[in-house]
Amino acid sequence: MGYHRAGFEVNGVDIAPRPNYPFPIVRADALEHLARLTATGEITRYALIHTSPPCQAGCALTVGTNASRGWGRDHAQLIPELRDLLDVTGLPYVIEQPNGRAPVRRDITLCGESFGLGVLRHRGFELGGWSTAQPRHPRHRGYVRGYRHGTYHDGPYVAAYGSGGGKATVPEMQHAMDISWTDVREELTEAVPPAFTRWLGRAFLTARQEVIAW
Repeated sequence: MGYHRAGFEVNGVDIAPRPNYPFPIVRADALEHLARLTATGEITRYALIHTSPPCQAGCALTVGTNASRGWGRDHAQLIPELRDLLDVTGLPYVIEQPNGRAPVRRDITLCGESFGLGVLRHRGFELGGWSTAQPRHPRHRGYVRGYRHGTYHDGPYVAAYGSGGGKATVPEMQHAMDISWTDVREELTEAVPPAFTRWLGRAFLTARQEVIAW
């Protein structure tokens, strides 16, 4: 949605059915689909590729709390293979990941406080084939609401992940991230706020215009 608001026509790809997705979407393995588009030359229809590969293998929760308590399971790390495919396309791209140990460069980090949102939702973005300046990261106004190690904290932000322990309700997540097109908890907990991708889309268009002007 953020890229749409920045002026892009958006096509999505997901291996799971996403009937709430507000734009044309192909149900496919994203890596296989990307390889096919590249092989057939169809990829040249696009100006920018944004990817949000599964984050469980390296996210802070998996490598932190879950690992320390023996929870969870093994997760596939797809980023190196994905990056190789993206480089073959020759197109500029974005790889998005949450905080943690995922093998990505964090060329840009965005925070909900920068956009007046009700979530922090820190996300790192590796930029391939283009660049832009890191925006200022404003000071947080308080805690994320919920329990931390058995202690409840109140605060101006909601926890848009998981359930229980003071986590946000579905309506709270929708409001905090400015997402109205889905009320599916799983989709909301994995979503990037549109403000983030709108900022990235506008930054990309500005960078491209600067290259053309130069």
